[in-house]
Amino acid sequence: MKTGIYFGSTTGATEGVAKKVGELLGADVIDAADLSNVESYERLILASSTWGMGELQDTWISALDELKTKNLSGKTVAFIGTGDQSGFGDTFVDAIGIIYDEIKDLGITLVGQTSTDGYDFSGSKGLIDGDFLGLVIDDANQGDLTDERINAWVAQIGK
Repeated sequence: MKTGIYFGSTTGATEGVAKKVGELLGADVIDAADLSNVESYERLILASSTWGMGELQDTWISALDELKTKNLSGKTVAFIGTGDQSGFGDTFVDAIGIIYDEIKDLGITLVGQTSTDGYDFSGSKGLIDGDFLGLVIDDANQGDLTDERINAWVAQIGK
């Protein structure tokens, strides 16, 4: 399945996770500032960190408006969220929930939800039916689990 991973990354953490996932899947990894070829992919993985008090990463602020104008009907979509559950536990990985809410009615099929087990947070817009919308990484507090979580998630969504 032709996969494009679109990321917004301020400090490089989200980009790093996107590149690791991309290597495992043989996917193209692209900055979310360039959505010109987004319609050419069968599967999209949208990756973002959360900033401030539950806000989108800067690149995604403008990219999301453009993404909503694209034909996403029939596309499989997965999410990667990065965040700090200790410092921002009440808005943990909100950004992926914000993006999902804006595109969920565009004919997409959501895949890759993961359990919240092993995380310690009090609130998140990045949840659906009690699970995370996708792969969730907290390198600041659980960096020792990053590779394990990436590998398990990639195995779950398949190539």
